[in-house]
Amino acid sequence: MSLDLLREKIDRIDDDLLRLFEERMDTSAEIARYKQANNIPVLDRGREAEKIKQIRLKMRGDLAHYAHTLYDTMFELSRSHQNSLKKWDSPLYLEIEGAINSTSRLFPQSAMVACQGIEGSYSQLAAERLFKQPSIQFLKTFESVFSAIENGFCDYGVLPLENSTAGSVTKIYSLMQGYDFKIVRSARLKVDHILVAPKGVEVKDIREIFSHEQAIAQCSGFIEQLGKDIKITSCENTAVAARMVSESSRRDIAAICSHNCVKLYNLNCLARDMQDRANNYTRFICISKKLEVYPGADRTSIMLVTPHNPGSLYKVLARFYALGINLLKLESRPLPDRDFQFMFYFDLETSVYSEEFAKLMDNLQEICDDFKYLGSYSEVI
Repeated sequence: MSLDLLREKIDRIDDDLLRLFEERMDTSAEIARYKQANNIPVLDRGREAEKIKQIRLKMRGDLAHYAHTLYDTMFELSRSHQNSLKKWDSPLYLEIEGAINSTSRLFPQSAMVACQGIEGSYSQLAAERLFKQPSIQFLKTFESVFSAIENGFCDYGVLPLENSTAGSVTKIYSLMQGYDFKIVRSARLKVDHILVAPKGVEVKDIREIFSHEQAIAQCSGFIEQLGKDIKITSCENTAVAARMVSESSRRDIAAICSHNCVKLYNLNCLARDMQDRANNYTRFICISKKLEVYPGADRTSIMLVTPHNPGSLYKVLARFYALGINLLKLESRPLPDRDFQFMFYFDLETSVYSEEFAKLMDNLQEICDDFKYLGSYSEVI
């Protein structure tokens, strides 16, 4: 048989498939209306598992796996269609809707803000980008910032989440699992690192450089050019590194930090724009204990744990695809109390006012073992 005839045969089969698919989705809609009238959940894992078992038995052996995948997708589409027909009344969606209606129309101009580090840190610069008049409380660790928000000691906290050169701040993602918070805004900050040392010290004198591990990673090319004899020591914050250098009696040390630290700690700038890439940005999140959704929110962050079986993460991604929602970020962190299971963090591009967002928030939890909505917000650039 020629290729043209085979393609004609495929076209006829596709016509039958489309007709049957439409019929199946219409029947699925009838089932949705029955379930809604009788207060029955859309997802029935037992029914789906039994159906997959029957399909694999009926299908020829070499095609059984493909049939399994096809029907997994079919079930996902059916659930999405069924959920689109019901009223959006899940507790989570109603909570979000309530926050939209109760949140002030303007983001606060001043507030008590927790930041990790000391004066001159990049977190301080990010806080000043987000708030016009922040009252900043400097804390020693990232965990202290989460704790200050959860316990109500500060109104907001500002934390670095990822850098365009060095990647994710993994410590933050790990800490997210243990604290109750909401993301209310984010900011992208241009990061230009400088090398500072006590006055009178020159580059040729340096034998050790102090900075935060992220700043060190962002300046790896410059550091390599200085030579292998220089020791690199990481510390909890770039501003802390600058203060250590300022207070030390040594004349062979330097720090990588922000421009603000030169005057603050009476240091001398030995090199500017040390970062490997000119477009070096760090993204910071602003967190709060209370859910606040400000006008223009077009980014949503969630955390979830999927069932520990094949295809679980695929089903979540398929839900995004089915709703036409763009995935901006996917991060995974191991669960400390479960062997080889992970928490997944997602940043999604979707307006909080859209129908797609409502559908997602209304039914995504049903395919997850654990689910946490972190907030919907806009980003300051």
